[in-house]
Amino acid sequence: MKLKVCGMKDIENIKSIADLKPDYMGFIFYDRSKRNFEGIIPELPKSVKKTGVFVNEYIEIVVSLVEEYNLQAIQLHGDETVKYIQNLKEGLRQTELDSASHHKIPKRVRNDIEIIKVFGIKDDFDFSILKPYEDEVNYFLFDTKGKERGGNGVKFNWAVLKKYPSSKPFFLSGGIGPKDVDEIKRIKKSGLPVYAVDVNSRFELKPGMKEINKVKDFQKKF
Repeated sequence: MKLKVCGMKDIENIKSIADLKPDYMGFIFYDRSKRNFEGIIPELPKSVKKTGVFVNEYIEIVVSLVEEYNLQAIQLHGDETVKYIQNLKEGLRQTELDSASHHKIPKRVRNDIEIIKVFGIKDDFDFSILKPYEDEVNYFLFDTKGKERGGNGVKFNWAVLKKYPSSKPFFLSGGIGPKDVDEIKRIKKSGLPVYAVDVNSRFELKPGMKEINKVKDFQKKF
C-alpha cells in the first residue's frame, strides 16, 4: 500500500519527509488553507510524486502550477465536475504554432499526470455519483466531510466503504493516525481496492509541519 503525506509547507521539513521516500507528497494550493503552499519545492527523490491539491481552481492556474512545479499528480478537492476534468486534461495538452512549418505541435503533452478526485464522506454516501468520473480520473480519494476542505483530523465512518461498488483504486484519507494501522490493513484484506493511505493533520507538530519519527514509524508498519 502506498503512502501520501499531504499538507507540506516548511522547506526543511519537506526535505526530511522526502528522505523517507513516501510515494506521494501533497502541496496545497488553496489560500484558505492553513497549509497553503507558497515558495520553492526542493528537489525530491524521483520516486516521490509531487501532488498539487486544488479547490475549484481556474484551469489556467492549475496548468500553470503543474508546469512551474513539475507536478506529477493533481488532487481535486472541490466540487469539480466531469466536464471540468475533461477541460483540465485538454489544458494539459496545449499546442503552439511551429514557426517553420506553421503547423500546430504539442507544447506540452502531460498525459502522464495522475488525476485524483476527492469526495467527502461522513456517515453515508451515494456511490452512484462516482460513475461518470471513473473514465476521467486515475484514483478517487475519500476524505471526511467537514468544515475545512481536508485536514479536519476526524475520520469518517469507514464501514460505509463496504458499499463501494467500483474497482477504481482509491486513497483512504481523513483523520488517519498512528493507531489506525490494523483497521486499514483489515479494510485492505476485505478486497477493497485501497491504493494508498493519505496522512496529514494527525502527524503534525503544527499545520504544515510533520513529525518525522511519527511518519517514519507509521510507514514501517505497511
